[in-house]
Amino acid sequence: MSFTLSNKSILITGGTGSLGKALTAYIYEKYPDVKRLVIFSRDEQKQFQMAQEYPPNHYKSIRFFIGDVRDRDRLIRAMRGIDYVIHAAAMKHVPIAEYNPDECIATNVGGAQNVVHACIETGVSRVVALSTDKACAPINLYGATKLTSDKLFVAANNISGDNPIKFSVVRYGNVMGSNGSVIPFFIKKKKEGRLPITGPKMTRFNISLRQGVEMVMHALEHAWGGEIFVPKIPSYHITDVATAICPECEQVVVGIRPGEKIHEEMITPSDSFHTYDLGKYYTILPTTPRWNIDEFVTIFKAHPVPEGFSYNSGDNDEWETVDSLRKLIQEHVDISI
Repeated sequence: MSFTLSNKSILITGGTGSLGKALTAYIYEKYPDVKRLVIFSRDEQKQFQMAQEYPPNHYKSIRFFIGDVRDRDRLIRAMRGIDYVIHAAAMKHVPIAEYNPDECIATNVGGAQNVVHACIETGVSRVVALSTDKACAPINLYGATKLTSDKLFVAANNISGDNPIKFSVVRYGNVMGSNGSVIPFFIKKKKEGRLPITGPKMTRFNISLRQGVEMVMHALEHAWGGEIFVPKIPSYHITDVATAICPECEQVVVGIRPGEKIHEEMITPSDSFHTYDLGKYYTILPTTPRWNIDEFVTIFKAHPVPEGFSYNSGDNDEWETVDSLRKLIQEHVDISI
């Protein structure tokens, strides 16, 4: 029987964010007969705005649920009768997290714990948690909290007892055009004729919202429980992004912000001992899986990566160019670039 969201109930934490809205659009495009789609977030203004795009008289299955992942009781109430949960809620801005550590920990770590326990308690069957490249060998608080969150979701498969629930994680790089990301920032700043560059050697992984959504769906369908899925995606130089958006603008080096890396990582050499190549994706397998790894390898035609393998935006084999970036920005963010 093929995987489907038809007649299923789905809850998205942080559902009014960039990825949450992209997931909502995808679900209604592919599965218009979804039983219930719950948009769980704490921002009433964003919920109000999103409700204008999805009026309940036309989208009869959508529900807007005000709540905070810090509130376990509220999560439990929202998850009653839910089949699948996609956990996208997080504090994600690196400098803000550095200056507000308690708030970041409460949302990204405490919130993850609450989601895990609420899902187990309410009988949810599948959970996919969103991660970030900053969770790999973190040097900032945001990355450290997301690494902890990843570990909580992976370990949740071993604390669920005889509950058949499956928790998995998707880890990827900068989502093109997402709220607070560099591309919308540069587009807004280009009218000034100067674009601030944190570091001329800085690189990042690049993924579109659509690719991010497809990866979540892949994990939702195929995860056995405990995997961290990593996409094979290109890198870009931050200077090329600036040139693609405004070739005539002056690029002013302003220095690296608190907690930033020059290059991002998604797989470390230490991860390589548990990492397999699935073709389109890599997956970091749990060290204590509840299933047979040999069977997993056979079914998914998985190949172990070489010992010591790492996946770093500065050493990537695939790169975006100024021209390819401009085309992608026009396609996914702003056609006027």
